[in-house]
Amino acid sequence: MNKQWMKVYIAALFEVLWVIGLAHAGTFLEWLGTIIAIILSNYLLINASQYLPAGTVYSVFVGLGSIGAVISEIVFFGEPFHLLKILFILLILAGVIGLKLVTDEEKKDVNKEWHGER
Repeated sequence: MNKQWMKVYIAALFEVLWVIGLAHAGTFLEWLGTIIAIILSNYLLINASQYLPAGTVYSVFVGLGSIGAVISEIVFFGEPFHLLKILFILLILAGVIGLKLVTDEEKKDVNKEWHGER
């Protein structure tokens, strides 16, 4: 598995954590954990975007984060389970997998091309 895609997956996991934190944090330590998760999530996302197509990276990140947040709310916080909700999650997952499958593993180094280097 590509190291850069692994960063995207880990960033999405931290996104799920900070979304949960925004909704449920109540103590100083919980808010601190939420802030750390936001920083780590964005750092990994930005870093991976330097090596992979940014649009695809962001789409995969948001899709996985959305799936994780919805499933976490159902499993851990008593959000009502709806079959249609699961169907739409599966549609998002299909889109994320499709984007990943059709995306080149690495993008060209635009900075080198811009400055005339090859």
